Amino acid sequence: MSVTTTTAAVDLSGLSAARGGSRRLTGHLTRPTGPGPWPGVVVIHEALGVNDVMHRQAERLARAGYLVVMPDLFTDGGAVRCLVPTFRAALSGRGRAFHDIEAARTHLARDPDCTGRIGVIGFCMGGSFALLAVGGDYAAAAVNYGRLPRHLEQALTDSCPVVASYGARDRTLKGAASGLEASLDRLGVVHDVKEYPEAGHSFLNDAEVGPRALRPLMRVAGIRPHPESAVDAWRRIDDFFATHLKGDGRQVGVHQ
Repeated sequence: MSVTTTTAAVDLSGLSAARGGSRRLTGHLTRPTGPGPWPGVVVIHEALGVNDVMHRQAERLARAGYLVVMPDLFTDGGAVRCLVPTFRAALSGRGRAFHDIEAARTHLARDPDCTGRIGVIGFCMGGSFALLAVGGDYAAAAVNYGRLPRHLEQALTDSCPVVASYGARDRTLKGAASGLEASLDRLGVVHDVKEYPEAGHSFLNDAEVGPRALRPLMRVAGIRPHPESAVDAWRRIDDFFATHLKGDGRQVGVHQ
């Protein structure tokens, strides 16, 4: 029997403002139907913001048995005003976006339908944030074509387990997968990192996004869905989250 989901807007403003984050912050809470509790997942959206594709990613995770919150990091000012400072935060490891993401995690942790084990998953810009959140109170992180921070191993100190997916045809992130894997190896962090030869940036999206007039240029730049790679990447994410959020944290066949 397929699992259905429900999605509702939640006001995270109080939690974010109290931490020095946005004064206004909307989140989208997606839950499986039926009785909980469930592990939680914070979804961090891509640079184009909360859109139909991101909602479908959240719904997919909820159908897999997770209580999901996706904060809209562009709530307080809109994408035009928020994009540049949010990108700066993603690269520097500082800024109000981190407080906003923590507000979403806290909301899950306080929800009686959450088991208390919480993961984080990010796409594109959100993948960069997920990679910088790994040293916090998360049980697992899924990093999807996220840019590596300048001080990578410092960011990965005391990291939770990480599953990461990159596309070899992503011209903006050449060597990111191998660099991330090498650092996780040196630090002894449980991980599963894979680069897909035929995929580019945003390959986990199930549809093209962005202004229609720019889509031909985005395709040339390798920014497009790649369903075959996405199927395998989601399988790995599902298995990794099942182990570290639903299971006992032990995983076979992955670097430890």
